[in-house]
Amino acid sequence: MPGIFLGEVAALSAALAWAVAAVWFERVGRQVRPMELNLLKGSGALLLMLATLLLTGDWFAHLPPLALVLLLLSGALGIGLGDSAYFEALRRLGVRRALLLGTLAPPMTALLGLLLGETLSFSAWAGVLLTSGGVAWVITERTPGYTAVQQSDVRRGVLFGVAAALAQAGGAILSRLVFLQTTVSPLQSAILRLAAGVALLFVLLLVQRQALLSWRKLPQARQLLGWLALAVLVGTFLAIWLQQISFKLAPTAIAQTLLATSPIFGLSIAWRMGEKLSPRAILGVLVAVGGVMLLFLGPQ
Repeated sequence: MPGIFLGEVAALSAALAWAVAAVWFERVGRQVRPMELNLLKGSGALLLMLATLLLTGDWFAHLPPLALVLLLLSGALGIGLGDSAYFEALRRLGVRRALLLGTLAPPMTALLGLLLGETLSFSAWAGVLLTSGGVAWVITERTPGYTAVQQSDVRRGVLFGVAAALAQAGGAILSRLVFLQTTVSPLQSAILRLAAGVALLFVLLLVQRQALLSWRKLPQARQLLGWLALAVLVGTFLAIWLQQISFKLAPTAIAQTLLATSPIFGLSIAWRMGEKLSPRAILGVLVAVGGVMLLFLGPQ
């Protein structure tokens, strides 16, 4: 394969990995509470990344205190709170809709970037509106046969999905500030962010006095553990690795756009799992992803 396409293939592979892992996370999330699931996911990914750090010899660079604080805050916000909200949305909305709400993170990041003095072109503003409109069009579609209780559950899921996108956008902005000011590597920053997210979740679970690992007594506990291990390996460790490869080998705008195609993969996965897809749902996903493409690929 020509090396010129390696970054693009890595980005698409990462998008596919996130979509596939969402299925496993959704299955585990039926039995494991979102914050506990996030703690287990973060702890497993942190161990894998620390092992990678030891194998590659990519030792930590010196970080100014402010940069270290910003990275830790980024992890607490984007991973500790954002991923927990995402798992709650995944449990309430399913894979397809939760992935679609994730497309709100790039426009939110672009809007928050205005606080850093960044400007948006006309096409970027159009991309923000298209993505938001596509998501809203799909989410507001009434599903036949849903009871009032189920519709209420969907609304709560949407709120969690929007909160997850906003938290992840805020975490991305804080990380960007650190990358602009220091030479910290992506692997090092990922480890610090994961450590902060795991620490916050552990404290929150202690404060709430939630019993951990109670699901081990379930008959399907071994199956749940297998799904969780696969989701962490594919959706966290491998996806982040592929993401960093895409950022290194492909233009950032193209990489970001291809990474945002997870909802398209989510459509095909939902269809294969027997979910009926309306023309409105399919078109809404395409509009939302098209908005992300316009946001990143349009003139800056």
